[in-house]
Amino acid sequence: MNATSRSAEQEREHVIATVVLAFVKDPFARWLYPQAHQYLAHVPRMTAALVGKAFENETADHIAGFAGAALWLPPGIEPDKQQILDVLRSSVGPDRLPTLMAVFDEMGSSRPEEPHWYLPVIGVDPAYQGRGHGHALLHHGLERVDDEGKIAYLENTNPDYTRLYESHGFRVVGTIEVAEAPPLIQMLRPAQ
Repeated sequence: MNATSRSAEQEREHVIATVVLAFVKDPFARWLYPQAHQYLAHVPRMTAALVGKAFENETADHIAGFAGAALWLPPGIEPDKQQILDVLRSSVGPDRLPTLMAVFDEMGSSRPEEPHWYLPVIGVDPAYQGRGHGHALLHHGLERVDDEGKIAYLENTNPDYTRLYESHGFRVVGTIEVAEAPPLIQMLRPAQ
């Protein structure tokens, strides 16, 4: 069953653990933290910085048993940029930091100007992939987006998932490509 629920603040640790597992083979996450010990030490902190406001705004969702999670940010709500910078400066090697800063600058400057829902993170624990959980999470979150008549936006870090997003009405609107960093595919879903 793909029952989707709102994630409460006290479930934050469980949701973040699910996201950490979901991104273990993600091209961008592994470029950022290529060694296992780096990945396991820093991705939970980075995830918390990126999506913490989803818990505050009650827009974090998960599949029953924490098989998957989607963390949305409503219009006008941005990730905690200072917290993200603090994590990056303390965890990313000096050889990658300038490229990463350029990627984040590009992400910030290329987001839609129109009020929109932003999906910084969606993922399914690899042990539960292929069971429709990603579809269920997207469907659940997009119902909220559609109720408000807003657009939705994301940066897809893994080209393998482009078709999933397209099946829910997202379309590719650009690509962020900076130096040796893996590309981020910008995707937008018009208001429904």
